[in-house]
Amino acid sequence: MIDYELLRVIWWALLGVLLIGFAVTDGYDLGLGAILRLIGRDDVERRMALEAIEPNWEGNQVWFILGGGAVFAAWPLLYAASFSAFYFAMLLLLVALILRPVGFAFRNRLPQARWRGAWDWALTIAGAVPSLVFGVAFGNLFLGIPLRFTPELLPVFEGSFLGLFHPFAMLCGVVSLAMLVMHGASFAAMKIEDPVGQRARRIARIAAAVAALGFAGAGLWLRWIPASALVGAVRTHGASDPLAKHAISVVGGWLANYSLHPWMIAVPVLVLLMLATVLLCRRRGLAFVASGAAVAGVILTAGLSLFPFLLPSSTHPGHGLTVWDASSSQRTLGIMLVAAAIFLPLILAYTTWAFRVMRGTVTRAHVESQDESQGAY
Repeated sequence: MIDYELLRVIWWALLGVLLIGFAVTDGYDLGLGAILRLIGRDDVERRMALEAIEPNWEGNQVWFILGGGAVFAAWPLLYAASFSAFYFAMLLLLVALILRPVGFAFRNRLPQARWRGAWDWALTIAGAVPSLVFGVAFGNLFLGIPLRFTPELLPVFEGSFLGLFHPFAMLCGVVSLAMLVMHGASFAAMKIEDPVGQRARRIARIAAAVAALGFAGAGLWLRWIPASALVGAVRTHGASDPLAKHAISVVGGWLANYSLHPWMIAVPVLVLLMLATVLLCRRRGLAFVASGAAVAGVILTAGLSLFPFLLPSSTHPGHGLTVWDASSSQRTLGIMLVAAAIFLPLILAYTTWAFRVMRGTVTRAHVESQDESQGAY
């Protein structure tokens, strides 16, 4: 069998791959939904935007389901503790995610402008809210969660829902929203004919600038944020027990990994370069690829900064969850790794195939030729 320590690192990396896969694929759906009313000036233009994402959005959510399943099976303590800490935030997220397929299904059921306008607003909210909540959640990971474990390893959340909206967390939420709006707008600029594509390209550039400023600002802010740091010997092979370690709080500690491993600095630098590419590049296809790389880089930057912590605690640093004390057993991780080795390439292949098959530009003439009275979405 594979070494237990290595298995834990592999599953930490796979969790990052699943998060990146979700953000890069479903992220452009969410981002385009958030700007639906900005790029579409009339009903036909909004239908053009929706038709651009309609063939793939359901398949893209497979990454979200896989991520949730991976956390449940590979990191059970993380799953339990995160639901305790982010219960109401996750409820808000699920409501928004449920609203989206309902909007796709019902928007075109009736031809009245008021009916379609209401569902356009619903789709906008369903795109903007998750994009913001994801960033706020990541911001709170850096701030630490007021969380502790009982001797029976039951998680106890000692904070409140409103306490999650710290200014730093809100800045991370803005970065996330701007990043996914940029990604969605870059996709729309590539996929939809002008003038809708031109409007999307302008929005993508503005969002890229906001994301770059927010990303750099958040990085500088980390210098003054207390971070959890392991002290003493670390058990990397033992059974998962978050109470069997010692950790302290160190101001600016989330930047320590970059001092220990200078090569990591290349990741945030690459993010800024990709954001600059989106801002300046005139080739829309290249801009979309750059936006996807920037999204992936932001998530990778967060993971590298937090490592080995998965869910730090602000009130009890020693109770924070790390890669070494929050995983399932060695046998479980090994069996799941075999399953991941089989199904993850299949999902990647399907996603690539579906994106290739549905390539091409959405035109106004094509949308106008369809029967508007039918529920096309």
